[in-house]
Amino acid sequence: QVQFVESGGGSVQPGGSLRLSCVASGFAFTNYVLGWYRQAPGKQRELVASISTFGNTKDADSVKGRFTISRDNTINTVYLQMNSLKPEDAAVYHCNRVPPTTGSWGQGTQVTVSS
Repeated sequence: QVQFVESGGGSVQPGGSLRLSCVASGFAFTNYVLGWYRQAPGKQRELVASISTFGNTKDADSVKGRFTISRDNTINTVYLQMNSLKPEDAAVYHCNRVPPTTGSWGQGTQVTVSS
């Protein structure tokens, strides 16, 4: 079955950096657009960055210039490099296909940004 296992979250001060990783399994990784999503308490889940099968990327306006998504098709892994983190970036981050596969959300990884 389709599975995603996220890691790399943590607690940082504003302006700090984190690199998230997500290992996918259960489907033909190279055939799908992948994305990083986040959900903050009381808010809807939002797509923050996506990467096509060819490596073309799209970022939400809120993270443009600060976050970079990448993928390694040899190890079925997608990454999110997050720089210049702001308190409003705090959320649980998940990866999934774009559009997401119902029922395949992993546990996510928590990102906390505070001084």
